[in-house]
Amino acid sequence: MDIASIMQTVAIYAIPVLFAITVHEAAHGYAARHFGDNTAWLLGRITLNPLKHIDPLGTIAMPLLLLFATSGAFLFGYAKPVPVNFGQLRHPKRDMIWVALAGPGANVVMAVMWVVFGYLLVAAGVQERFFLEMARAGLLVNLVLFALNMFPLPPLDGGRILVGLLPLRQAMTVSRIEPFGFFIVLALVLTGILGTYWLRPLMNVTAGVIELLLSPIRWVLF
Repeated sequence: MDIASIMQTVAIYAIPVLFAITVHEAAHGYAARHFGDNTAWLLGRITLNPLKHIDPLGTIAMPLLLLFATSGAFLFGYAKPVPVNFGQLRHPKRDMIWVALAGPGANVVMAVMWVVFGYLLVAAGVQERFFLEMARAGLLVNLVLFALNMFPLPPLDGGRILVGLLPLRQAMTVSRIEPFGFFIVLALVLTGILGTYWLRPLMNVTAGVIELLLSPIRWVLF
């Protein structure tokens, strides 16, 4: 992949990625506020302003470095997590599940919206490759974020959901993994284990469900 192709890829993915991480994190903050924790609200993190959610290392430097180093074969990154004080939730153990689900849930909604956007482009006869590729990128980015964050290992959202669902003793055992969770996930990604046995299967199932749900719209438009 040459420099021109890489820059074109960056341009296509920039808006989908910014929307995906911004709405994901804002959804966590909104859900936390709804269930009693105003921490994110007081810090101005319940916003669609992407600058509030961008982590200079995880959102910009790391993905760009990997993009150039691997010619687009491998990408990994993260946004600045929205602060949540689970102790301030009205029902901490139960509400933790809903707060954690809010982010991946927002990604599924955005994936649906990007698919609809793509349908509308095709129905309108738009042949501009840039916008068609952006619609596909929007679907892919949100499917990846949804599947990755649903992996049941703290500090990922799936790990917090698992902690909320488990009995107290087992939940405390799982929560102790959190300081090492990022490194475990990164190792699983680098070895291909996470992609093969979790990401791709979950992404395929989710994409299939979205396609099924939107089949009436596709039928009307085409």
